Amino acid sequence: MRRTIYQVDAFTREVFQGNPAAVCILDQWPEEVLMQKVANENNLSETAFAVPVGECYEIRWFTPEMEVELCGHATLATAHVLFNHLEFPGDWICFESIHSGRLTVKRSGDLLTLDFPADRMEEMVVPELIVTALLTPPLKAFRGKTDFMFVFASESEIASMEPDFGLLAQVGGRGIIVTAPGNDVDFVSRFFAPQTGINEDPVTGSAHTSLTPYWSKVLGKKRLTARQLSSRGGELLCLDKGERIEISGYAITYMIGEIIF
Repeated sequence: MRRTIYQVDAFTREVFQGNPAAVCILDQWPEEVLMQKVANENNLSETAFAVPVGECYEIRWFTPEMEVELCGHATLATAHVLFNHLEFPGDWICFESIHSGRLTVKRSGDLLTLDFPADRMEEMVVPELIVTALLTPPLKAFRGKTDFMFVFASESEIASMEPDFGLLAQVGGRGIIVTAPGNDVDFVSRFFAPQTGINEDPVTGSAHTSLTPYWSKVLGKKRLTARQLSSRGGELLCLDKGERIEISGYAITYMIGEIIF
């Protein structure tokens, strides 16, 4: 069996930046164990699989170790593949996720915009484990559907953070978001997920469904600029629409290949 696979750098205009995702567009769903093996072989933060169903595409996302409920950059990458390599007509694609419901991506020139459900964060007491793992206490702590979010005072704290990933893996959930006001953007962040096999995700679209509502309220504005401060880096434009969040960015194809299995 042979299947085309694409590798796309998301939330960037240049290769070797943003967050790389693998994308497989299939006619029908293979066994879950096979998808997990492909994701493990790719060894990227996520591999997306999509199958057309009616007017939409069903979509699933796998890290090298597990399936996840939502992934922004791999959804952006999948839309990029459909628009740019598979001649998808029009400027709007709908995806269906068994975990996250209907997701859409619209195209405006080269800019792609995700429409995702907003996360609902509940404030919590800062766990002592987090203070030890991050070596500095956050100002505030929140728990969302799958992630924890910790707020700090400055961009420099986020940029210089060197966490203990062994301790972070004990926190639970999907991952840990750390965030602060930005120097020349509205807010900055990083995303750590050793519990899913990814010490640090380069650019995490789905984390901005948690970040955007928080910073929208704090800053008193709906449209926000964001930067993820990983070594690869990524730029995002976010819009708080209440129950939904729009997350916009660019993508570029790095590689097209063929899987043989």
